[in-house]
Amino acid sequence: MITITEKEQCCGCSACVQRCPQNCISMQKDSEGFLYPEVDVTRCIDCHLCEKVCPVINQNESRFPLEVYAAKNTDTKVRQLSSSGGIFTLLAEQTIKDGGVVFGACWDVEWNVGHDYAETLEDIVKFKSSKYLQSIIGESYKKAEYFLKTGRKVMFTGTPCQIAGLKHFLRKEYTNLLAVEVICHSVPSPGIWQEYLADKLSSLNKTKADVKSISFRDKSTGWNSYSFVVESKDGRIYKELSRHNLFMKGFLADLYTRPSCYACPAKELKSGSDITLGDFWGIETLLPELDDDRGMSVVTVNTEKGRALLQEVNAELTEVAYSEVVKRNSALVHSASEPKGRRAFFEADGLTFEAKIKKLAKTPFSLRLFVGKLAYSILPNKMLGNIIRHIRNIKKNK
Repeated sequence: MITITEKEQCCGCSACVQRCPQNCISMQKDSEGFLYPEVDVTRCIDCHLCEKVCPVINQNESRFPLEVYAAKNTDTKVRQLSSSGGIFTLLAEQTIKDGGVVFGACWDVEWNVGHDYAETLEDIVKFKSSKYLQSIIGESYKKAEYFLKTGRKVMFTGTPCQIAGLKHFLRKEYTNLLAVEVICHSVPSPGIWQEYLADKLSSLNKTKADVKSISFRDKSTGWNSYSFVVESKDGRIYKELSRHNLFMKGFLADLYTRPSCYACPAKELKSGSDITLGDFWGIETLLPELDDDRGMSVVTVNTEKGRALLQEVNAELTEVAYSEVVKRNSALVHSASEPKGRRAFFEADGLTFEAKIKKLAKTPFSLRLFVGKLAYSILPNKMLGNIIRHIRNIKKNK
């Protein structure tokens, strides 16, 4: 029987819920807004399937990719509407053309994020662009398994822990499955997102029903200086640079990150994914001739299956060293760090969301981004490593 004694022991993938033959496990929201499994012990038959499919209990070995690329979609319009280089769209379109099904994260009517599937080229649009929330998987693993067993190709995208959950849930390898993980900084609380959204819409004299679209990564101000945008159905638009957005500040300071993200069970390609997609931050220092501020993806090819599909699509690929990617996007291999202010954030009931962020989000995103890019552009690797170690020692001794 799955038993959660410490919150970091559960990544919220719901694999246990979907695999239970007695349907005696359900996901329940805790005080921080995250979902955790609860077992009806009166119906449990001690089959232990829930434990066998748990990606936290059953962690895989770390891997190195077969190939790594800086990549972009050659269609600039598609790339403009994508979070980074538009590679997800190419892979999804090829899967649909092959008669397959694509799973991904999308908004629901209440502006929560959940997993769904698409069977048409028009329908995959809902999966585009980053949604900085933990998506609710629901029964997506079961649905994916059904399609796989009928012989259809399935492209399943998600965070590394969600991909790990899927792979353990399936309990066998499927040649018609393409598992695609996104490089994940961490997942913030859906409950905190709803708190923030309610405050923001109230200040705009709007309700959820008035909202037409929400984007955390609008690139009309550029890829490197993307914006948070809320568009209402009457055509009115609220926009601010994401580095100034209160929700993004708290997220990037890890104030309301899921506890398991501080010890992620699926970093270092442990998820079993075929392909990993993410932003190629720092491309301007590594390959400046490729940077046009419209977005560049990093693609790690982890299996022969992933390699085969990538070769089918019309992507512009430039091979790079894995170490260069890790240096610029450390979330690929490193878990988030729990800040000292996390507990205070959730216990500060008397303060507004804005007041809590201003008090507890100690490291402004804009400063961190600027310093990081400046360091990588002007400092030798050895010197940069010494500086990072020195900073860590200072923090440790405080």
